[in-house]
Amino acid sequence: MKEYSFKINGNRYDVAVNSLSGNIADVTVNGVSYQVEMENASAPAQTSAAPAPASAVQAPSAPVQPASPAPAPVSATGQGKPVTSPLPGVIIDIKVKVGDTVKAGQTIAVLEAMKMENDIQAEWDGVITAVNASKGDSVLEGAAIVTIG
Repeated sequence: MKEYSFKINGNRYDVAVNSLSGNIADVTVNGVSYQVEMENASAPAQTSAAPAPASAVQAPSAPVQPASPAPAPVSATGQGKPVTSPLPGVIIDIKVKVGDTVKAGQTIAVLEAMKMENDIQAEWDGVITAVNASKGDSVLEGAAIVTIG
């Protein structure tokens, strides 16, 4: 098992690569386990340490985007500012979709963290330009949930 520490956008991520099987890596990021599919199939065959951290860096976003095939067009890069998760947890509801107009203070998602439901609210008025998470996704602190333009 290899362990790495990353600092991404000011957030610290402790990553342990538990095992590699083909293009699937079993990693633990800040105590949460993920099965990560690596896009470059030749990366596991290489013996240098560089490919493993690159794959592990993608681990926090891996559960967010490929959780279901439907969000792919919805999570296209939108213009605007992201509304981010204030702490790690599981998205239990997304209350908006692309094109919806929101007001500051409106609940846009519900996050379960430490066995409590937390309403994630829009911080400003605008239009939803991207939905970056789906119901059931595990997200880390600072992960973009939606983008408001």
